[in-house]
Amino acid sequence: MIRKLLVANRGEIARRVFATCRALGVETVAVHSDADAAEPFVGEADQAVRLPGATPTETYLQVEKILDAARRSGADAVHPGYGFLAENAEFAAAVTDAGLTWVGPPAKVIAAMGDKLAAKAMLAEAGVPMLPSWTDTDEISDFPVLVKASAGGGGRGMRIVRDAAGLAEAVASARREAAAAFGDGTVFIERYVERGRHVEVQIFGDAHGRVVALGDRECSIQRRHQKIVEEAPAVVPEQVRTALHEAAVAAGRAVDYLGAGTVEFLLAPGGEFFFLEMNTRLQVEHPVTELCTGLDLVGLQLLVAEGEPLPATLPVSTGHAIEVRLCAEDAGAGWRPATGTLHRFTVPAVAAEFGGLTRPGLRLDSGVVAGSVVGVHYDSMLAKLIAWGRNRAEATRVLSTALARAELHGVTTNRDLLVRVLRSPAFAAVEIDTGFLDRHAEVFAALLPTDRLPLAALAAALAAASQRRATAPVLAGLPSGWRNVPAVPQTTRFAVTGGDEIEVRYRLDRAGRLAEWSSTSAASDSADGPEAPEPGVEPSVALVEATPERVVLDVDGVRCAYRVHRVGSAVFVDGPDGAASLAELPRLPLPTAEVAAGSLLAPLPGAVTRVHVQVGQRVTAGEPLLTLEAMKLEHPVLAPTDGVVAELPVPAGGQVQTGAVLAVIDSSPATGDLEPSNPEEDPR
Repeated sequence: MIRKLLVANRGEIARRVFATCRALGVETVAVHSDADAAEPFVGEADQAVRLPGATPTETYLQVEKILDAARRSGADAVHPGYGFLAENAEFAAAVTDAGLTWVGPPAKVIAAMGDKLAAKAMLAEAGVPMLPSWTDTDEISDFPVLVKASAGGGGRGMRIVRDAAGLAEAVASARREAAAAFGDGTVFIERYVERGRHVEVQIFGDAHGRVVALGDRECSIQRRHQKIVEEAPAVVPEQVRTALHEAAVAAGRAVDYLGAGTVEFLLAPGGEFFFLEMNTRLQVEHPVTELCTGLDLVGLQLLVAEGEPLPATLPVSTGHAIEVRLCAEDAGAGWRPATGTLHRFTVPAVAAEFGGLTRPGLRLDSGVVAGSVVGVHYDSMLAKLIAWGRNRAEATRVLSTALARAELHGVTTNRDLLVRVLRSPAFAAVEIDTGFLDRHAEVFAALLPTDRLPLAALAAALAAASQRRATAPVLAGLPSGWRNVPAVPQTTRFAVTGGDEIEVRYRLDRAGRLAEWSSTSAASDSADGPEAPEPGVEPSVALVEATPERVVLDVDGVRCAYRVHRVGSAVFVDGPDGAASLAELPRLPLPTAEVAAGSLLAPLPGAVTRVHVQVGQRVTAGEPLLTLEAMKLEHPVLAPTDGVVAELPVPAGGQVQTGAVLAVIDSSPATGDLEPSNPEEDPR
């Protein structure tokens, strides 16, 4: 029986495993990097062991360091979570060789399924349907195809290729990303199925030879081949569901599977399906299966690891559950990862965390809390929000409403996109597949309509005025900016995400009522300087209440409440129409150093892995200049306009911080082609 369990992972999954351990009376040990020392999962463990360093390579991927932590803490079992070493056969073998209980399938099973090429060959013999695949690019004549990493998963090392011209670069890029993520750059190529759906089956095996299917999941809505919306059960005909479960169980039996695993399939529009891969671990989306079955899958993992048989009778799936992955990223800017301090993290109506949900309701599995610092070393997922309902429509409504009302301050997230996906007619009609986001550009729009931004800015300005009145040393009872003779109104300017600015003007009367207000918007970084402000068409607004944290406005006869949270100059406004992130600009800004015109700045800290151009080279808009790696993914930096590369201050391998100049493009029409610079040549 397991007495003390070390979780060789971090964040949300470590907290999830600890929750089950507390319920079962199992002691827990966390391991953590220096960057994670203050994170919630470390404080929730009974013991914690530091892994010196910050990056995954220095810490969570170091087998010997983790085994040493187990020895020092007296742990007798290891749970790998998911990601990092979860599907590393050498790690599983090392844990077992050290005399510890491994919570997962045997090393030989992980090795067999970890090599996707070998796994396809093995399971094809067991009758599991397969897509045609190739390892030699010269054999491919029909497109589109999908380049995939042979090791690992999570969408890393995966590229869609639609013509022969892009195949070589896609293979090279996939190899680099796979090598960086999994230490193995082997890739293979499969036929790409248009409008295919990603459907998977949760299987479980015990040491007594039993393999069962515990339901299925729909995971088709993905970004960069990584799932962001998952649901259970998949909306498929019952005969298809039965066939999927039979194929998944056959795959598990073919390898004598033990523990929790997932068999993933690609479902073609006509109902035909094909094996994708077997994940020899617990999946990120396991909560939707837990909510539909009432099972604790982590508890079952521990039960099976202790040699016990699976329960003779397993519950039938009921209702519908949907999960979204809340990630620190800017969906509208090419999924650019975001960093910073999470000043507030509040989700309303959460009934349970990490399990124990009384249905129907909302569950939160989070790796962060208010105050958490989101860095660049790890995956961008912050939390998972999961709703269970009696049917799909009910679960969708519960989840989308809670997500829209969440207060997520300080770090850009994909929240707005997730809400728009859940509320889209296509999602409601189950018109979904892995290309959903490519076809539905409308879901990338912010929840807050453009014409409602002035109201959020007005609320921010009135809250600030209320704060000043509350802290005024004299005449605190007078309205902000009040004069005996009305003169110019109060003016507050805010920077808005995307580089724009908005200015609001307001005047309060002697009784503190809103006597007048207006707003103008301008682009703060236009190539020709700020645009001339355009007067806004303002609704009729009356001030009902204003405190430093809450402003209530009557807008055209409808009362609207805005929650305002200020951190320094940053102002976060959550209202009935959506959220706004603003930065109040100083009335008299201090002079600052300007960067050269045409400068491309680093959007976040990272490493320049490749430089594709050289100084003096003429480039066209959209051409790749360099590749920045952050949060375990590659991010191409593209030329914003035609021009000549004037500067490349960061070489390949260089580390950069947010705002660092990565390149300077001279787009002047008079600029001629320059000779590539060579620092070794004598400039004379």
